[in-house]
Amino acid sequence: MGRTGQHATVQVGIEQCAVVVPTVGRPSLGVLLDALAEARGPRPAELVLVDDRPSGAPLEPERPGLPPVRVVRTGGGGPARARNLGWRTARAEWIAFLDDDVVPDPDWYDRLAEDLAGLPADVAGSQGRVRVPLPADRRPTDWERGTAGLATSSWITADLAYRRSALAAVGGFDERFPRAFREDSDLALRVMDTGARLVRGQRWITHPVRPVDRWVSVRVQAGNADDVLMRRLHGRDWRERADAPLGRRPQHTAVTAAAVAAAGLAAAGRPRAALAAAAAWVAGTAEFAWARIAPGPRDRAEVATMALTSALIPPLATWHWLRGAVRHRRVRPWRGLPDLVLFDRDGTLVRDYPYNGDPAFVEPVPGAREAVDALRSRGVRVGVVSNQSGVARGLITRAQVDACMARLDELLGPFDTVQVCPHGPEDACACRKPAPGMVKAACAELDVDPARCVVIGDIGADVEAAAAAGATGILVPTPVTRKAEVAAAPRRADTLTAAVDDVLAGAW
Repeated sequence: MGRTGQHATVQVGIEQCAVVVPTVGRPSLGVLLDALAEARGPRPAELVLVDDRPSGAPLEPERPGLPPVRVVRTGGGGPARARNLGWRTARAEWIAFLDDDVVPDPDWYDRLAEDLAGLPADVAGSQGRVRVPLPADRRPTDWERGTAGLATSSWITADLAYRRSALAAVGGFDERFPRAFREDSDLALRVMDTGARLVRGQRWITHPVRPVDRWVSVRVQAGNADDVLMRRLHGRDWRERADAPLGRRPQHTAVTAAAVAAAGLAAAGRPRAALAAAAAWVAGTAEFAWARIAPGPRDRAEVATMALTSALIPPLATWHWLRGAVRHRRVRPWRGLPDLVLFDRDGTLVRDYPYNGDPAFVEPVPGAREAVDALRSRGVRVGVVSNQSGVARGLITRAQVDACMARLDELLGPFDTVQVCPHGPEDACACRKPAPGMVKAACAELDVDPARCVVIGDIGADVEAAAAAGATGILVPTPVTRKAEVAAAPRRADTLTAAVDDVLAGAW
């Protein structure tokens, strides 16, 4: 989504929205699905469940009253990758993300429709409202108080709807964030950096406090490494822009430094100095523990947990922050995956038999099926752009070309778009590569910005067509590729598999 000064109102119905729910198969998913099945109001276009488990029995989401349900699997890539697969799989104008541990209100569909209807064109996202129920008969625990903070957090994807075009423009969620932490804030900042706005709607969800073990506060300290990535990507003021308070990290650093100093001074034979440093560590740890115990229920189990974890959290928080500082020393802005990858046919996807009109000779190159499927499995659309000048030369018919394309679809398909140029070089058409016509037509057919399209081919004309259309070209040379074309190609790969691996790794 580019910068715009336009604020025209765009009417959107809920049938132009898809709901995406990433899940690891927790029991809470059933509660969410029951709520969506029983809620009032018109249904969205579809419900996409993204199964992010590495393995396991298939999900059984079907319930009367749900929108059309589609289940896709990541194989275990984390929440950012799961959400990316979900929105790339859906084809609706709006994508409404829900977490699998929330419960939408009975009027959620109606309120979602009202929230999205009539939004100005410069609004890229609408956040729902969150309530976190806390115990009425006692003071909340440390974990419950932390979960309650979701009620006032900005741009969390527990319930957040984005325009699909806004997600595509920034490449979706940054998959370098490996856990459900900061990946939603990062996306919001990148979307707003395009000049778009995010607003709050009037729909509500309930976010129950899920049961956890006593060590959960220790494990979540890994998020300090993600804070370093946020700073590298968005600068020193990222917390203010993302409405993310600093917390106690400076105090944790000071307490950890006191513990390290005490050990070092003791080893150096300076007992008084070591004792003073140890006293500072004890005081800091005690203050932290009491800050967590005082507002809580103060029962024996909670006090014991707070005492133990308060000694562990400062050094772990510091360690993860230092680990992030080393790991994220040099980071590039996230581009995500392309929305579309177009392949040349002969010499790239299949062995090159000049002017072939016989489907029996359509023979995929090694690794072609796996490469194309790898893109599909990540939600990237795929297509074919093929010069077929044999038609203009009278060597084959268009019907033969179509028969060979049908065979290609049987072997490697389905393809989202197939573009064929039947003209010869002397026809001076706008579609024959290296002209950009077929690449532009494929992008227009699928409503894809050419800047988020990759063209993979075996000759210079493929790369030149991509550049002329504003797309990215990758050359996969064969023995017949001219050396000058290889030298001129800005991006090359030794094999089709390597080219697709580069695309999936973000090197496009």
